[in-house]
Amino acid sequence: MADTREDILAREKDLDHFNMDLYSLKGKVAIVTGGDTGLGQAYTVAFAEAGADIFIPTFGETGWEDTRKMVEKRGQRVEFMNVDLTEDGIAEKVIQKALDTYGHIDILVNNAGMIKRNPLLESKDADWDRVIAINLSTVYHMSLAAGKVMAKQKSGKIINIGSMLSFQGGKFIPSYTASKHGVAGLTKSFASELAAYNIQVNAIAPGYIKTANTEPIREDPVRNKEILDRIPAGHWGGTYELMGVAVFLASAASNYVNGHLLAVDGGYLVR
Repeated sequence: MADTREDILAREKDLDHFNMDLYSLKGKVAIVTGGDTGLGQAYTVAFAEAGADIFIPTFGETGWEDTRKMVEKRGQRVEFMNVDLTEDGIAEKVIQKALDTYGHIDILVNNAGMIKRNPLLESKDADWDRVIAINLSTVYHMSLAAGKVMAKQKSGKIINIGSMLSFQGGKFIPSYTASKHGVAGLTKSFASELAAYNIQVNAIAPGYIKTANTEPIREDPVRNKEILDRIPAGHWGGTYELMGVAVFLASAASNYVNGHLLAVDGGYLVR
């Protein structure tokens, strides 16, 4: 049966909902944990380019000035907070500081993380505890604190950072693998409940990206070849290749995407 005139008009009206302004973050405030270095810095710059102001809780002041220059170059504001995100009660203090600074928060990126490499039989309990605390427990506490604020305003975006190790076992990194599997689970759990408050919770799973964390692997000729042979794109990713995905998940363009773990991996997982 052919579409009626009413069907056509309804479809046109539906399609008119889309425009490029959906990707704008103008007037938004984004918290990016560890947003002054590596992939976190890439997310920070991407958000600033899209029009957001930034709040960065991070341990140490290594990349503050460079990051400030990159954000301010794009006409946006950035503030920093030197904290250990594993301290008891710190998540609520971070969220309150961001609110005191900007008056509202719209986006949280749980980017801060670490990795410890050791053969499984040489694993140390202290390494396990520290990695789980930073990579997983911090995600829970920050998401919960931010979620309470976002629930009151009936909107928000939470973006967690997974990994290829959210899908696989890997080598020499049991604590990291466990934490990134946990991040995938937390993402789905939070998404399920917070959707009622118009909050979307998703995760980015970066593939093999050129960062300080992956430098030891890239310098190992055998392991480097193993990885490259499995990437259809044929190369390690650049940090810039995560920026568009971050903006998408932070923007209104992704309002119907929830509880998803989005791999940005050059096709690594298809082989």
